[in-house]
Amino acid sequence: MTWIAAVARLRARREPGVLVTVASVRGHAPRDAGAKLVVGETEAWGSIGGGNVEAVAIDRAREMIAASLSGSLSASGSTSMSTPEPELIDFALNDKVTNQHGVQCCGGTVSVLLEPLAVVRAVAIFGVGHVGLELARILARQDLDLHLIDTRSDILTEERLAVLADAVGQVHVHHTPLLPEEVLEELPRGTHVLIMTHDHAEDAALCDAALRTTHLGSIGLIGSAAKWVRFRNRLTTEGGHDETTIGRIKTPIGLADITGKEPATIAVSVAADLLRTFEAEEIPSGPTATGAAPGSAARAG
Repeated sequence: MTWIAAVARLRARREPGVLVTVASVRGHAPRDAGAKLVVGETEAWGSIGGGNVEAVAIDRAREMIAASLSGSLSASGSTSMSTPEPELIDFALNDKVTNQHGVQCCGGTVSVLLEPLAVVRAVAIFGVGHVGLELARILARQDLDLHLIDTRSDILTEERLAVLADAVGQVHVHHTPLLPEEVLEELPRGTHVLIMTHDHAEDAALCDAALRTTHLGSIGLIGSAAKWVRFRNRLTTEGGHDETTIGRIKTPIGLADITGKEPATIAVSVAADLLRTFEAEEIPSGPTATGAAPGSAARAG
């Protein structure tokens, strides 16, 4: 398996890893500069020459992976993860060096670069109307898995979504003409969900289903305070959800000091708020309170 395929496999599995590269070589060494090895939590693909160099690199890579997995548990039930900084390790390949995993006496020196591969985030937008499409255009420029879900086939045409052709992230389109909430179970663990469909009844059903789906990340609902009062009552009386569970839904979404109602403006506000959530995940600072964060702005609906 090539190193590119190995990295893609880790991404698809949503597992952290480390890309190990022979950065420079002086004198004789088992592999030339540019040789690569991909290290996962339990597997490794490729080789940088074997022996002590490779064994030490794998050991250190696994330590970095363990560090990235040791984040705190957020209120939503997803695990916050921080990504260690890249590291450069130098090796002297001679019999005068005391090595951890045996002697390598090729005679040269090798520098090995270890680059952590973070778990790629996932975001799901339910409702790809005017605001949803503008939001998708912004988020598609991030390195993440972006899921676009809508019940309307005309909203998900290739022509309309052509604006996402230059996406940096991976875009997944789901046409769900009957029950869009069924997609929730298929989403990767920790997916951040944004609910903004054209139909308030559909929004309400999605809120109820999202609260019953425990592997999700944050849940955001677009709309006014009046809309949330109706939804909250329905989630309590008909859905049977308690206050703590309902507190998983953040509404309104967006930044309070961005008050424009144009779709592109709302999208910028919501995207900025979501990116702030991402940064908070990277640097855990103790228990996270549930419910809407202060400073979130009221939006359309």
